[in-house]
Amino acid sequence: MQAADREWRVAGEVWGGLAAMLVALPASIAFGVVIFTAASPQLASAGAMAGIIGAAAVGMIAPLVGRNGGFISAPCAPAAAVLSGFAAELSQRSDMSLTRLLALLALTVLVAALLQIVYGALRAGKVIKFIPYQVVTGYMSGVAVIIAVAQIPKLLGVRTHNPLLAIVSVQEWLWPGVIVGVVTIVVMAVASRITRAIPGAIIALGCAIGTYVALMQIRPELHRLEGNPLIIGPIRAEGSFAEAIMQRASSLATLHFSDLAIIAGSALTLSVLLSIDTLKTGVILDAIASGRHNSNRELIAQGTANLGSFLAGGVPGAGTLGPSMVNVTSGGRTAWSGVIEGAFVLLAFLLFGRFIAWVPIAALAGVLLVVAWRMFDFNMFRLLVLPSTRLDFVVIAAVVIVAVSVGLIEASLVGVCLAIVLFIRNQIRGSVILRKLDLTQTRSKWRRSPEEMAILEAHGGDALLVQVKDDLFFGTTDHLFTDLENDLRERRLILFDLRRVQSMDYTAAQLFHQMRQRLRERGGDLLFSGMPSSLPYRYDIERYMRHVGLLGDTGIRTFDTRDGALQWMEEQILTAHGWTKSESKPPLRLDEIALFREPGTARVIAPLVREVSIPAGQVVFREGDAGDEIYFVRRGRIEILLSLEGGKRHHLETFGRGEFFGEMAFLDRGVRSADAEAATDSDLFVLSREAFDHLAHEDVAAKVFEQLALAIAQRLRATNVEVSALEQR
Repeated sequence: MQAADREWRVAGEVWGGLAAMLVALPASIAFGVVIFTAASPQLASAGAMAGIIGAAAVGMIAPLVGRNGGFISAPCAPAAAVLSGFAAELSQRSDMSLTRLLALLALTVLVAALLQIVYGALRAGKVIKFIPYQVVTGYMSGVAVIIAVAQIPKLLGVRTHNPLLAIVSVQEWLWPGVIVGVVTIVVMAVASRITRAIPGAIIALGCAIGTYVALMQIRPELHRLEGNPLIIGPIRAEGSFAEAIMQRASSLATLHFSDLAIIAGSALTLSVLLSIDTLKTGVILDAIASGRHNSNRELIAQGTANLGSFLAGGVPGAGTLGPSMVNVTSGGRTAWSGVIEGAFVLLAFLLFGRFIAWVPIAALAGVLLVVAWRMFDFNMFRLLVLPSTRLDFVVIAAVVIVAVSVGLIEASLVGVCLAIVLFIRNQIRGSVILRKLDLTQTRSKWRRSPEEMAILEAHGGDALLVQVKDDLFFGTTDHLFTDLENDLRERRLILFDLRRVQSMDYTAAQLFHQMRQRLRERGGDLLFSGMPSSLPYRYDIERYMRHVGLLGDTGIRTFDTRDGALQWMEEQILTAHGWTKSESKPPLRLDEIALFREPGTARVIAPLVREVSIPAGQVVFREGDAGDEIYFVRRGRIEILLSLEGGKRHHLETFGRGEFFGEMAFLDRGVRSADAEAATDSDLFVLSREAFDHLAHEDVAAKVFEQLALAIAQRLRATNVEVSALEQR
């Protein structure tokens, strides 16, 4: 059974590599022809050879280094767009020989490959993946336009780089090529509707060659192989691999160090676009194959593969989506399918190289026009429908326009700048304030007496809780100040709950300084709670605020928990209106505890309880401790705290005079689920479950459990309210 599974997997890798080759090879030849004919129309056969070499070298080297399953690397549209545009630009210079031009193109590929290796070594894979989608789709759409514009003259057979001039020069059209190109476009467009077993490009090229052969019967001059402008022409592999490397080295030796300035922009653009194309393919493959590729290693692999392609005289490439998808859906799952694809490229050249020579240039132009059509993101025009998405369209359109009219590197800069504007717009559209509540609308978890509640109802408007969220930076602080301007005039205390804040900049820090100053001028104060010091991306807001002087001995008062801050504000309001702390009152007797107020209950329970005194700051019990006691507060305050990551603790409840805690372990005899700590000097009654179980008065025991159940039910209702507030959207 294992042998059968192994054979099935091997067959899947072989078939996946073969299917991927059938998709990648025609496009690789076309891209090579595009690059080299931009330098000189006579270099079509050299370009086809460079495309084949690139497909083989990149296809075999990248998977061996990257080891990411499913990836098929091959020459791609971004490489063709950048290098053909650069070649066309260089060819316009009067001092540029063809030999020097080709050497500069080779140097561009070399530098781009080295930059990709550097990106991977510096672990920049994830950074490149965070380039905004508007910029990426603008890149690809711009590349599509550049490729399409360059192919129109080739489709028509006109010797010009200007597509408009080519279109209007009808008298110069080479009609056999036009017919072949149109057939290619039509067949490639409809091939997928007829069959998916054979790639559309293969069917289209087959039909194109068949059409060319049919035209031979009418036009005898089409029989010529040498010097025929309508076909690629003879493809010759001259010399060994070592000789190819020596030829590259000798061509580069003719260049000067100052030539790096000429190719720097194109090399940088090429390296970034190839990296984006590769990583975009990786993300999609991960979703399909339920895997996770190593982006940094893949960048190193692509850079190494492009270095190998440079040495062999081939066209650079990237992890391409089309061939990779065909590979995965055909059974290719490991890196070996990519190696097999590269090997099949060489085999196809050895077996069918003489037929490739007869491939019409117009057919390759037709294939690339269809590729460009499919690359262009027509969905961008849907963004014009809604006002909220029109700025997204502007970003994409700007990148496309700049890419076509100026250059791809300039388009990237424009796109990133516009994406930043887009981000700021999205941030300032909504308020960073989640909700505002004064102390008549929210309370701490300390259960107050009726007298205290009356004071808070009357004067709770003096204190305000402000829950903020997301990013506090220069784009949102003005809106925040505007929303709180009236409160800064009317309130005495303002508490900012920062639990949902993701980041903060210096502008926001200065705004908090100003707010605090305005409140202090009126005898009030500004408070912080819930400092988020352990965010997923390790941004420590608390440390930053200390660094800029917001916190510290003379800085803003901070509290670990929001409830602690609410308690402090309640005490400030109560004290200002004549409140006396409960700690100054005498301890409660047993019959004053709510659970034991039933006649006779306290007398029966008294022999079972013991009295303890806990000084402020001392722990009653900790999370995970064993124990079956329930505690009743006679005097003081006990806080229940839940441990969190990063040394933080969540304040669950504060229990004062007459309240009880520890009931969960009393009921189920399990370990303690939280910490109990004395906030002030406290006196407690302690009743163990073991002692309670020996109680002979069953009616008294029933009454105690009844009162205990009622009290727990009331607490659960309060918990429901708190959870509901947390889940508000």
